[in-house]
Amino acid sequence: MHDAPHHDNELDEMTARVRALETILVEKGLVDPAAVDAIIETYEHKVGPRNGAAVVARAWSDPDFAQWLRQDATEAIASMGFVGRQGEHMKAVFNTPDQHNMVVCTLCSCYPWPVLGLPPTWYKTPAYRSRAVREPRAVLAEFGVDLPQTTRIHVWDSTAEIRYLVIPERPQGTDGMDADALAALVTRDSMIGCGQPSRPETP
Repeated sequence: MHDAPHHDNELDEMTARVRALETILVEKGLVDPAAVDAIIETYEHKVGPRNGAAVVARAWSDPDFAQWLRQDATEAIASMGFVGRQGEHMKAVFNTPDQHNMVVCTLCSCYPWPVLGLPPTWYKTPAYRSRAVREPRAVLAEFGVDLPQTTRIHVWDSTAEIRYLVIPERPQGTDGMDADALAALVTRDSMIGCGQPSRPETP
């Protein structure tokens, strides 16, 4: 990633600032580019949404675990080995036919790294942070989530003190699927509340 040519005028302001700071730190020998790449790779592909998907899949198939999540999500998630910075204070919120949950951080971009990895760019934008609170139904529709008017939308504001994991509804037609197959249906956006799980493929 560091050897590829780039043009700062193609980057948004925040990305350009981060790139410039990284360049300075690398040039001064304070940061190893390989180490930076390894950290990004870890959070995007190892610590990332696959962990959260495993939590959701277990909640779908294990009622006792789902109840534990409701009562103490931090401990329930930690029992699966998913712990670390930004995951110390977790709350799981469950979607139902009557209520859809959606997560935003209105002040910055607090996000549960151990279960969701790095936050998507749109999650950190001022537009999402403000509109998710003012007009959540419209924002969800832009993500392709069209809910009945009778479904309540609860917007949870993530903070440094508490972070949220949305447990989406289990898709129909998944009876008999094992944990790995269920986890494969869970999308990152569905665990933020801005998407739905994938549907199982029909034979």
